[in-house]
Amino acid sequence: MSDLPILPTTVVGSHGKPGWWHACKDLHDEGAWGPYDLAELLDDATDVAILDQERAGVDIISDGESRRLDGYVDGYYGVIDGIRALPTARQAGPWGYDQQTRYEAIGKINAPTGLGIVQEFDYLNAHTQKATKVTCAGPLTFGSRIRPNNFYSDTVAVAEEFAHVINAELKALVDAGARFIQIDEPARGNVTGAEMARLFNLATEGVEAKLAFHICFGNRFGRARFQRCYGNYFPGALEARADQFVLEYASREMAEIEMWREWNDGRELGAGIIDVKSFHPESAEDVAARLRQVLKYADADKVYINPDCGFGWSPRGMAVDKLRAMVAGTRIVREELTR
Repeated sequence: MSDLPILPTTVVGSHGKPGWWHACKDLHDEGAWGPYDLAELLDDATDVAILDQERAGVDIISDGESRRLDGYVDGYYGVIDGIRALPTARQAGPWGYDQQTRYEAIGKINAPTGLGIVQEFDYLNAHTQKATKVTCAGPLTFGSRIRPNNFYSDTVAVAEEFAHVINAELKALVDAGARFIQIDEPARGNVTGAEMARLFNLATEGVEAKLAFHICFGNRFGRARFQRCYGNYFPGALEARADQFVLEYASREMAEIEMWREWNDGRELGAGIIDVKSFHPESAEDVAARLRQVLKYADADKVYINPDCGFGWSPRGMAVDKLRAMVAGTRIVREELTR
């Protein structure tokens, strides 16, 4: 990644899916499609995500998490042994996080065939010349939906088990050629930043790649889930052996950006300056104004530019327009820095 420009632009992970992806993604499970049909759908959706990011001018791209049919983490529970789905208590009414499927442990948790992220990366790497980023849900993300059920002492113990599963996947990713890997974790509120850092370190132990740590407030259907305050986690989160912290600012009107001056210990900031929860179409100047604010508190050579979170719950057209604005706004500020 040595040939990247100053203030590299990237994504947090997921890309907005085409309408046909949403219409067709469940047809295989319903018996209306065969495995070839599903594979074609996933390849085509990934190709779209790659092309959209390339055309928008994003410097470091992902595969759009386009193969993850049930969101950035939900689909993985189907390849994990030692858990069992529980009935959903509330099924009527507006969607909420209480309608997500929960699980209980029924044995030792493991993923004997891996999580499938290596295969995602292999396809991405073979279909772009751009620099790439690979994303993986973190131990707390996996563990927070699973009740210990007497097999584990508590949620953190479940997360520790997942850290070993994730570690194996990340090392396989590095063997496949991945050089930039992001771990996504929730700002749960009942786990300290230092504990989050410990779990991050456990999941990434011995992983020889550039590591980013995204601390997420929740974004399913564009809805936050947790109290949106990084002050609850820093400076404890700095104990994570991450090269970059990916943080959400745009949807919070740039709240806490001034704290980066205090938390900055020389590592990179992945600054979220595109609001993925809002349909408001940022202009290039909107983005440039936010970026100028970031640079009051962070060194330009240590800042990466990204949306707050993924676009997985956004319409594709909206995602593309926002990525174009992100790139154009960043170029404005780059030019200002070279004058």
